[in-house]
Amino acid sequence: MLTLRKFVAVATLCLLGVVSGCTVESVDAPKDKGGSDAPKADSTGGTTDRRIQVDGSSTVAKVAAAVQEQFEEKFTDTKVALKVTGTGTGFKEMIAGRIDIANASRPVKESEKADCEKAGIELVELKIALDGLTVCVNKENDWVDSITVAQLKKIWAPGSTVKTWKDVDPAWPDVPVALFGPGEESGTFDYFTEVINGKEDQITENYSASADDNVTITGIAGEKGGMGFFGCAYYFSNQDKVKALKVSATDDAAAGVAPTAETVRSGDYKPLSRPLYIYVKKSSLERPEVQDFVRYFLNDGQSQVSAVGYVPLHDDELKASRDALEAALKK
Repeated sequence: MLTLRKFVAVATLCLLGVVSGCTVESVDAPKDKGGSDAPKADSTGGTTDRRIQVDGSSTVAKVAAAVQEQFEEKFTDTKVALKVTGTGTGFKEMIAGRIDIANASRPVKESEKADCEKAGIELVELKIALDGLTVCVNKENDWVDSITVAQLKKIWAPGSTVKTWKDVDPAWPDVPVALFGPGEESGTFDYFTEVINGKEDQITENYSASADDNVTITGIAGEKGGMGFFGCAYYFSNQDKVKALKVSATDDAAAGVAPTAETVRSGDYKPLSRPLYIYVKKSSLERPEVQDFVRYFLNDGQSQVSAVGYVPLHDDELKASRDALEAALKK
């Protein structure tokens, strides 16, 4: 039986061009002037095969695209082919041996790691930024500013009977709830369902799924009773369209914490603060262009983390990522 969520997810994915194995580029990713797959001319007028294949998280793509743009301005003989299909699909592409780097908004699963090992692929895990997964509502929503994890679960859990905001709290109006969020291949989906609903991949059938966070924002903005979730960078760049809720890990909504760079970095924004990653295929690090790009990401590229709206790592975390890269290069 085709559920409402699955029907809308398929319809949305069709519109975005991700059905039948196709991929979608983030609308925020810069486009190469000669087309996303066009080879660059080198200084002799020929073309280069210094090409890095990157796929995965739409959350990470926002900073990866900014780093890509800067990197290609400096390393003009290298092309970074950035695609956005979700964390889960990114790991599938890595397992299949089709990419060099998987962007991920959650840690690699043990099953994914095992599949990589079976394929002879060794992963180098590098933390690159911090994120506060943000719960947003329509700008016209004037009845709630702070929400508890228990209330979120009541709305988003499998089998939820919530139809209106009044069903969540009797003091709230009888306005229909309209839910929007990422699809099942998303690391954001995995993270949210685990920390809010208590089990990864378990969620209400009554929501509209999309592989594009901008589609989620548009959905929330178009429905008075709209609600959805995505990485904080998408909220910070769309504060004119949606309203972020404070989130309380206790049953006291008044104790809710707003998603800000400070609360995410301190860990006070619970339980929705999380790290973001890139996973590099170790054998790809034998190629100088991949070494250059990853080193750039962990050094000069870090300026783009806050520029696009994410939260910089603590110094010790960034050092750990740099050390992990150098250790992988020595082996």
